[in-house]
Amino acid sequence: MELPKKYNPKEVESKWEKFWIERNLYQAGKDKDKKTFVIMMPPPNVTGMLHMGHVLNNTLQDMYARYKRMKGYDVLWLPGIDHAGIATQNVVEKELKKEGKSRFDLGREKFVERVYKWKEKYEDIIISQLRRLGCSCDWTRYRFTMDEKLSKAVLTAFVKLYEKGSIYKGKYIVNWCPRCETTLSDEEVEREEIEGKLYYIKYKIENEDEFITVATTRPETMLGDTAVAYHPSDQRYKKFKGKYAILPFIGRKLPIIEDEAVDPDFGTGAVKITPSHDPADFEIAKKHSLEFVTIMDTKGIINENGGEFKGLDRFEAREIIVKKLKEMGQLDKIEDYKINIGKCYRCDTIIEPYLSEQWFLKMKEMAKKAYEAGEKGEVKFHPS
Repeated sequence: MELPKKYNPKEVESKWEKFWIERNLYQAGKDKDKKTFVIMMPPPNVTGMLHMGHVLNNTLQDMYARYKRMKGYDVLWLPGIDHAGIATQNVVEKELKKEGKSRFDLGREKFVERVYKWKEKYEDIIISQLRRLGCSCDWTRYRFTMDEKLSKAVLTAFVKLYEKGSIYKGKYIVNWCPRCETTLSDEEVEREEIEGKLYYIKYKIENEDEFITVATTRPETMLGDTAVAYHPSDQRYKKFKGKYAILPFIGRKLPIIEDEAVDPDFGTGAVKITPSHDPADFEIAKKHSLEFVTIMDTKGIINENGGEFKGLDRFEAREIIVKKLKEMGQLDKIEDYKINIGKCYRCDTIIEPYLSEQWFLKMKEMAKKAYEAGEKGEVKFHPS
């Protein structure tokens, strides 16, 4: 790496930048014998005090840092803490709840102030705990993940990747928490098996006296149906191929299609396709170029696409829809059924699969380079 010809350490903006310039000097061959060893501390969340898990992982890092120093390495163990966005928001909201308030009572600016007060309190506690453990970090380079320069670095990296064409935007089904109003990764969703119901709903075939019956555990999502599907090998429904079913309440014409992703042993073997509220249906809809209809807002309230049920909470809508289907004679039966539901690990709210616009990073080339580096031994994994 080429360095500026007029390098003056006194003009460097921070010790952090000075470190990287000095590191580049080593790489440039100015000090061929000096080896560097860098540990980036996984920054503890500022949600509260450190626990035994933090003690364990920081002790291991400390041992490695001290060992490498004794081996003659120039060691940087970089300390810091993480803002942990939604998780910190959640613990502050719990504190407000004890006072009989919510974040909406405070308003955005006051709530942000309250979160920063929490951060300052627990930041001091966390740093004190790490110091008392004897962690041999370089405390002059301590960082908080929302420090101005770190935020600038994130934006810079994002823009550069976007300009290279590595980052793009697209629609995708996410794990959505209607209470926190945020997306959760699969790891953040806690799975739980509960006693639920399987509802058998009759959809009338267009211009015929026949019905096709679908089974679902979430009848409220029928408002967003854009097709009915069955497995190509299922002879029971061949007579409906190319025809349309009429969606109760909404009147939307639903094409009856074949798809191998359908399990012929589930329910009746015919399934409703709700692309905006189910990950499997999302993939089927892309394959068959189906319409995407989102029927809830970010709070789990039925929106204008839900017709007469607009304004109802998703579970309230479920009860009313089931009741009306019975009255219309289009609810065939209800069975007890074990359901594997996802809950938000922060607030225990039932997760809603939700169509959202997301940023994606193309991983094919990056994965290839990482794989090759591993094969060549440039990257070493411990244990092997």
